[in-house]
Amino acid sequence: MLQLIAGSKGTGKTKKIMGLAKVAVAQTSGKVAFIEKGTALTYDLPHDVRLFNTDDYEIDGADAFYGFLAGIAASDYDMKHIYVDSVVKIVGDNPALVTGFIDKVDHLAKKQEIEIVMTLSRDASEFPANITQFIVTNLT
Repeated sequence: MLQLIAGSKGTGKTKKIMGLAKVAVAQTSGKVAFIEKGTALTYDLPHDVRLFNTDDYEIDGADAFYGFLAGIAASDYDMKHIYVDSVVKIVGDNPALVTGFIDKVDHLAKKQEIEIVMTLSRDASEFPANITQFIVTNLT
């Protein structure tokens, strides 16, 4: 299942997604991964959460990031939750590219039975209907 948290910069998206990751690691018997661009959250998440910095893997663009997500899903059959902060910073700011990426990630999440939650640095009204269906929280 794919879920999106939308909102403009400074609305609390990172705090919200970190809270979800903390709850997931406490309540699930499976693995939890958190992906960010940079190292801002290194000390803010429980040590049971596998933290990935996309800069460490030189991930640039939607195709590279999709491959990275698929690799995480494929490498660990027990992966149950993947959280991604600031997906637009990772894949780029092109709305068509982000839309296509989200469609592919939704398919991956369903096929692998993984909950994937991502933050988008935009208001929900800026996305087409096929994207807004995944938005569970719109912070303003």
